[in-house]
Amino acid sequence: MRKYRKWRDILIEQLAADPTAAIGFLQAVMEDYQVFRNPAAVVSAVQAVIESQGGIEEIAKRIAMAPETLSKILSSEKALHLDTFATILKALGCQLSIKPLKNEETIPDIELAIETESTQIRSEESQLPESDSSP
Repeated sequence: MRKYRKWRDILIEQLAADPTAAIGFLQAVMEDYQVFRNPAAVVSAVQAVIESQGGIEEIAKRIAMAPETLSKILSSEKALHLDTFATILKALGCQLSIKPLKNEETIPDIELAIETESTQIRSEESQLPESDSSP
């Protein structure tokens, strides 16, 4: 009978074999985050890369943090704080960066928010009493 392995185990093995693959993997996850806004997927990806680079204890040493603290941070349901995330990424050999969006990549949520705010402002303006210009 053929023995099956878990997808995560295969992923960690591949990430361990090629450190540049880990960076590409995290980049892809961050691009997905821009669309789907799933912080749990980001944390899961970071955990996989951590496992591929020696585990919690090794990465905790690199960032001078107790392994228990790092485990607690990564097991939280809350999104990672930016400074903590940047510190972990640095220990993994990468960093956050900013790049411009292409026109077709503009985020509809932002356009919707601007449109909603504009509509709200016009609505509030229409409810203001008309001022009398005479003294």
